[in-house]
Amino acid sequence: MTTTTKLRGMLVALVTPFTPDASEVDYEALTTHINNLIEAGVHGLVPNGSTGEFTALTFDERLAVVEACVKAADGRVPVIAGTGALTTKETLEYSKHAAEVGAAGVMIVPPFYDSVNVDELRGLLQEVHEVSGLPIMYYNIPSASGLTLTAQELADLSEVPGVEYIKDTSGNADALTELLVKHSDRITTFNGWDTLTFVGIASGAKGSVWGAINIFPELAVELWNAIAERKDLDKGRAIWAKLWPIVDYIDNFNYAAGIKAGMNLVGRPAGPVRAPFKPLSDNDLKPLAELLEQAGLPVV
Repeated sequence: MTTTTKLRGMLVALVTPFTPDASEVDYEALTTHINNLIEAGVHGLVPNGSTGEFTALTFDERLAVVEACVKAADGRVPVIAGTGALTTKETLEYSKHAAEVGAAGVMIVPPFYDSVNVDELRGLLQEVHEVSGLPIMYYNIPSASGLTLTAQELADLSEVPGVEYIKDTSGNADALTELLVKHSDRITTFNGWDTLTFVGIASGAKGSVWGAINIFPELAVELWNAIAERKDLDKGRAIWAKLWPIVDYIDNFNYAAGIKAGMNLVGRPAGPVRAPFKPLSDNDLKPLAELLEQAGLPVV
């Protein structure tokens, strides 16, 4: 399927809940979490990304997670499936499956062990569009992929059929601003770097693909509404003053572990992370709990 609805707003980089021993995906918890997120007003779901621990999932689990997300969303919000992998073959299989089960788009991180060059990337994205027919969001995360592109090169990806969006997780505020100011007519950029969320939206980003929304969806939506919808920067700054300390603190740990720790603290069960990563220690949880409480979030 394809979609004519343009993505915008707060898209959740979705966690993958696991059973207590992390041996299986907890699909019941995933469905409950998705319903809670949608009720809170989020604008889309992005499973099988970094926050979703996609590198720790089996091939079959990645397929099943996308299917579960599409089923749970039930057309209420779009699902943009993370389908990047180490090989073209796997990426194409994941992308074709995403289209078959009803995802609204795919998010592609390039192979992240031996990095590709820009021409190889364009060829990969072309193949993804050919097998899926879905809109493509390029996941720009140089720290993991090893591929650093200029803002111009990122915008030029729009020349590849199907490439409509960028999730910018570069952490480069200047490049993000250039994409938003200079190239917005060519490609739609979403901020994907937590501590630049306010900067991105205030600079004109059409939204964020943000893992921390899993912890505080209501506040994330309130932030979007204040800045993007009502143009109320004072209100936006007040909300951001609550959220920035949380995301800045989580940035000190394995990201999925930090997000799941925050979720578990506020009563949104997500289970553990998978090995080799470990949950936050009690000493690390205490400051996080204090920051959540200072933001007005109930810690259970």
